[in-house]
Amino acid sequence: MMRRWGIIPAAGLGTRIQPLAFSKELLPVGTRQDGEAERPRTVCEYLIERMLLAGVTRICFVISAEKTDIVNYFGGRIEEAALCYAVQQNPNGLCDAIFSALPFIAPEDEVVVGLPDTVWFPAEGFQLLPDGGLSFLLFPVAHPELFDAVVADETGSVQEIQVKRRGASSRWVWGAFKLTGQVLADLHQLWCDRGQSDEYLGTLVNAYLTAGGLALGIKRGETYVDVGTLHGYREAVRLLTSKQREYDELKL
Repeated sequence: MMRRWGIIPAAGLGTRIQPLAFSKELLPVGTRQDGEAERPRTVCEYLIERMLLAGVTRICFVISAEKTDIVNYFGGRIEEAALCYAVQQNPNGLCDAIFSALPFIAPEDEVVVGLPDTVWFPAEGFQLLPDGGLSFLLFPVAHPELFDAVVADETGSVQEIQVKRRGASSRWVWGAFKLTGQVLADLHQLWCDRGQSDEYLGTLVNAYLTAGGLALGIKRGETYVDVGTLHGYREAVRLLTSKQREYDELKL
């Protein structure tokens, strides 16, 4: 039976925005409604909201041993989704983090992955990605050299991912992705065959493409903000304020 999983890699140290007295994923950004009360909203909750909109019923947080505050904050369930936690013993990059969730996931499962210190729109972005295979939700940015720029042909077939490359030839970067449990296992095997040397997902996907794998780039993202820096935090606050203003105007 196919299940829908979300993987949230949250083991990073967050050095770009420290010092904080808590994990960066719990940084308050914007607000949420709790019944009649308005309460602060952690940055990670935006990603969780997008996963729930995509029908995810199981979410795996990948954390370091020190990040017990994430467990204490979220507990074992969010709405209809059950939560589990995998501990990344030695933070060795995004690939290692994502594969820490692999023991929970069956080959037939559908999996969505996003970064917990980002805010992006549209909120239904995961729903724009097809089931089966590997696909990336792409966003236009002003400085693609700061991200993983995705080069795709006119059909959306990914040709290359340019990892933090100065002079990147594409302004479209991936902000989230979707894949099957089988593709996740295939990527893990390739990662192991390459000596677990890939820190960035982009370099591993390039090797996957060279070996005959396929990936799609879906250019349906609108706005993408990395909240891992103070500048990004300010941008996220401005973005969310603008979105809230648009929402309030629609209700008038």
